[in-house]
Amino acid sequence: MSTPLTPAPLLSGISGLSHGFFGRRGGVSGGIYDSLNSGEGSGDDPRNIAENRARIGAAIGAKWLLSCYQVHSPDVVRVTAPWDERPKADAMVTDRPGLGLCILSADCTPVLFADPDAGIIGAAHAGWKGAIAGVLLRTLEEMEALGARRERIRAAIGPTIQQASYEVGPEFRDQFLSQDSASEDLFIPGKGDRFHFDLPGFCQRQLTSAGAGEVFNLGHDTCAMEEMYFSNRRRNLRGEPDYGRNASAIVLLP
Repeated sequence: MSTPLTPAPLLSGISGLSHGFFGRRGGVSGGIYDSLNSGEGSGDDPRNIAENRARIGAAIGAKWLLSCYQVHSPDVVRVTAPWDERPKADAMVTDRPGLGLCILSADCTPVLFADPDAGIIGAAHAGWKGAIAGVLLRTLEEMEALGARRERIRAAIGPTIQQASYEVGPEFRDQFLSQDSASEDLFIPGKGDRFHFDLPGFCQRQLTSAGAGEVFNLGHDTCAMEEMYFSNRRRNLRGEPDYGRNASAIVLLP
């Protein structure tokens, strides 16, 4: 049985490119990790994680599936070969076929990038800290350093926590606006002193303002769509001990 994935129309049908957004379906893990948990940092059985990642790699045709040790940073790694130890970073770029770039997320925003003309791809993990620190802009810059042109770069925002599910307190809003005062409209009032923040909207605005050629937003809510996706926010609300990770992956085909 094939592992189900959700494509982004913006990246579909491009010769020599394969990609997909993966949720919790189609894997071998059980319990709270049911079933396609791809998170190497989770408490799942490593054998299950390895099998799940092998299925993800096979689904997009990647010879290797590489993920960083994500730390909510703006740091980007240029991938030239497979690695044994995950580098601490939150984005990757490459021009080498067969190297699948795989972002792990469970509410943070995954973004897949491609300049089809140059044969250069990227993938980024943007929680609010990484996003406001510039991880998406740095990804564009690193792709340009490899030979991409910004106006040709396509960026696809994958499954992430949507505004309706992302409730934050006034201290979060104040801290965020102290770093980006132009984002006030991305906060809408909730109950009491709560607000709801539009993280994918912030990411989309950043990419568009930076001059990315085209930006697509899948619009899937990881917190609300329980049957499809893992969610750290949902885990916290329920007091569960751990959570699985969703995968967003892209590869240049040989």
